Amino acid sequence: MKNILLLFALCISFNAFSQNPLRIPTPLYGNQFNLNLVMGFTPYFGQQTMTMGANGSILGPTLFLNQGDSVTINVINGLGHETTMHWHGLHVSPENDGGPHSVIPIGETWSRTFKVMDWASTYWYHPHLHMHTDEQVTQGLAGLIIVRDSIEANLNLPRTYAVDDIPLIVQSRGFDSTNQFLVGTAADSFILVNGTMNPYIDAPSQIVRFRLLNGSSERSYNFGFSDNRNFYVIGSDGGLLTAPVSLNRLKLSPGERAEILVDFGANQGQTLYLMSYAAEFLNGIYGAAQPGMGAGQQIPGYNTNPLNGRNFNILEIRVGAATANPVSTVPSSLVTHNPWTEGTENITRTLTFRSTVTGPTAINGPFTINNQAYDMDVINYSIPLNNVEVWSLINSSPIAHPFHIHDVQFYILDINGVAPQGYDAGRKDVVNVMPMQTVRFITKFEDFSSDTMPYMYHCHLLTHEDDGMMGQFLVVNPNSGNNYDKEPNLKVNLFPNPFSDKANFQFETGTGQNLNIEIYNQLGIKVKSLQNVNEDNIALERGELKVGNYYYLIRTGEKMLHSGIFTIID
Repeated sequence: MKNILLLFALCISFNAFSQNPLRIPTPLYGNQFNLNLVMGFTPYFGQQTMTMGANGSILGPTLFLNQGDSVTINVINGLGHETTMHWHGLHVSPENDGGPHSVIPIGETWSRTFKVMDWASTYWYHPHLHMHTDEQVTQGLAGLIIVRDSIEANLNLPRTYAVDDIPLIVQSRGFDSTNQFLVGTAADSFILVNGTMNPYIDAPSQIVRFRLLNGSSERSYNFGFSDNRNFYVIGSDGGLLTAPVSLNRLKLSPGERAEILVDFGANQGQTLYLMSYAAEFLNGIYGAAQPGMGAGQQIPGYNTNPLNGRNFNILEIRVGAATANPVSTVPSSLVTHNPWTEGTENITRTLTFRSTVTGPTAINGPFTINNQAYDMDVINYSIPLNNVEVWSLINSSPIAHPFHIHDVQFYILDINGVAPQGYDAGRKDVVNVMPMQTVRFITKFEDFSSDTMPYMYHCHLLTHEDDGMMGQFLVVNPNSGNNYDKEPNLKVNLFPNPFSDKANFQFETGTGQNLNIEIYNQLGIKVKSLQNVNEDNIALERGELKVGNYYYLIRTGEKMLHSGIFTIID
């Protein structure tokens, strides 16, 4: 600890006299991209820190994608460690999603081709290796994805990359006495922007667009400017808002993104700062004076971190002359949203966040979702394709959890019963759930299904995720055999259907193999199974099953053979 504090003191002295030009990630355009993942060294404090990067020593290039294009991304693992690569926020098939099941072995290439289906917005990519996500992101492996579409292109918005359209990946880091990054630490007392410590940028005296990503492992930020000016939020995680929202503070938790417009038209020759007003945070969020709710809730080493509960600078902005063709007005409207309406959902799911321990140490977890820790071999939900669902997130723990779901964007219905306003009313894939708070959102699981490859949902505090605060779900299509290998000689009838007490599976042709029949309710939870079936007729007893619709999957080992739906009546 003494070494860390000494290093911090040296940094304060160093920072008082030194500013560094903001590193801008290299832009890549086209339909094919290569991401060469490598170990490297990045200088901090005049010494070399071991880092990870894509196509460079730290972070990665910004990938520009166009909605409707088919793109191929080749991820070449030169790290010397296994990894994965997740396209955070993109709507892709589970095979392309890059979750913990899609491990890239050392020295191999993971090549994915998919159609870009997303709205224009700012997304990002980062590793998702189970129990090692925090380690690899902390060492620098992450990058931005900017999707463009025809609607955004027709708006008068800044879009000259690195001039009036500026990416800002904001991360907090801690260093040990040998100048290496600390992982899973409360000593994250240094702020990096695009991997740059103590950065400055030259901005034109006109409207500038900042693309903000909170890429930190745990820290939330309360963004604002040193002169308390208002700015305009135009986009959330998954796309542009209906209209710009004017405010002077913007809270972003880990994994969240926002696009803002700032008018520097009257500020030529001036210097101001993008800041985090963390002194304004309520207790219960990482970055506030107290990270937990309740007496004695504390994270070891948290109180000695000079960033917690205090306002601090993130980026120095030096305003110069305007460009030749500046954007000087803010659009009054942006895009049209048609969110799903509550009452049209097929099902409501409730997910409760809890600590596995009680008392003052509860804030340190580990944490669970519905009392379950992550197990790669357990599917927590099987969700029918095209389901519209409401998810209710209940935080019964003493610290805030930014909840992220793969595959879909969602709309928040309410936060503790209050409808969302402004930025929170847009398309989201991360929502921060404060202690003792309930957040409900609505979404639709469409386009992609698989009976074997799951998507993830988890807390985006990476220490919590690695400790098991994560679950996984399949999106399955019970009406189609397109998602698995159908057995041509397997013909199945279930009769009667509907039934009240008992039905029979009749196999019109011999199976010649042992089959497993799995029964799922509307929540996607397995409620019954018949094992090692090898007869022509098998009885399905109702037993404890309630009235309602169910679907069944027939497997042999890991191979999916057949599926269907049945109904139980009184």
